[in-house]
Amino acid sequence: MKITKDVVEHVAHLGRLELDPDEVELYTVQVDSILEYMDQLNLLDTEGIEPMSHPMPVVCVLRDDVAKDSFSVDASTQNAPEKKGSFFKVPPIIEID
Repeated sequence: MKITKDVVEHVAHLGRLELDPDEVELYTVQVDSILEYMDQLNLLDTEGIEPMSHPMPVVCVLRDDVAKDSFSVDASTQNAPEKKGSFFKVPPIIEID
């Protein structure tokens, strides 16, 4: 075994976790199994294989970010039911008792 119960208990202590003895045993077996699998992966010959960050090519499907002219204040408020200067006029929503 690459990992011991002491290591699991130490990591649980660092993470401020309270583990039952059954949980310590379970996590010891599970983490050891993961480390054994990592050893199997380390045996693979990866010579000549480029590292990658994603298994599939990542393509941005959004349009290019291009600066454009925006609406003028008058064009923005031309269809407003009511306006005050260059602002939309809305009914008050704060009630005073």
